[in-house]
Amino acid sequence: MDGGQVCEKLGPSLYDFLRKNSYRSFPIALVREVAKQLLECIAFMHELRLIHTDLKPENILLVSPEYIKVPDYKVSSRSPKEGSYFKRLPKSSAIKVIDFGSTTYDQQDQTYVVSTRHYRAPEVILGLGWSYPCDIWSVGCILVELCTGEALFQTHENLEHLAMMERVFGPLPYHMLKRADRHSEKYVRKGRLNWPEGCASRDSMKAVMKLPRLQNLVMQNVDHSGGEFIDLLQGLLRYDPASRLTAQEALRHPFLRELSERRR
Repeated sequence: MDGGQVCEKLGPSLYDFLRKNSYRSFPIALVREVAKQLLECIAFMHELRLIHTDLKPENILLVSPEYIKVPDYKVSSRSPKEGSYFKRLPKSSAIKVIDFGSTTYDQQDQTYVVSTRHYRAPEVILGLGWSYPCDIWSVGCILVELCTGEALFQTHENLEHLAMMERVFGPLPYHMLKRADRHSEKYVRKGRLNWPEGCASRDSMKAVMKLPRLQNLVMQNVDHSGGEFIDLLQGLLRYDPASRLTAQEALRHPFLRELSERRR
């Protein structure tokens, strides 16, 4: 024996599950189950004064690899034509969060860049310092992705990423833009985002323009309890980290409270 660690056998990551499912959305009931477990995990970490800093679907594993196939009449733009009238659903919604390699203790004014691009909070991009709320922003992005099947912000560039945020959530607050650090101040002009003036290409402009508002995005994919889900997302994805929901507050939200009450 080499004394190496033995890990329990788990199922695929949420990202791999979505990919093998031709990027088709999860039903809202499953999104709710995942949201509750994810926020419970983050609440526990934050109580220990730990910040994960790299939450993304690749780092959330389904405990069981088993799935069932159900009819699916909404054919995804990315799904193959063959056999695309069925989609997979995990048999169990149980998840485990992994990859604590970037996890850090909370210290004042951490300013280095954290999080994988698509799940990176605005305060990180603007160099304003970050803390626990950066995990909460990532959770919000993950839940939108599970609901729609595709990453919310598919971008590789800071200004485009901020412009996408404005497209989905409305204008960034002036008090955050004016405090942008020297690396990010080039994205700001006269107290507002330098967009579309600073746009690098027509493709970039198109990528931003095609994004709908958050409410529309969710309602395209959710038939019922959409209102409560949108309300939770708006709390998780507030620009100002100081007013973003904490994990504990999010767990008390009606969208998730309903689940706790049903389990009693």
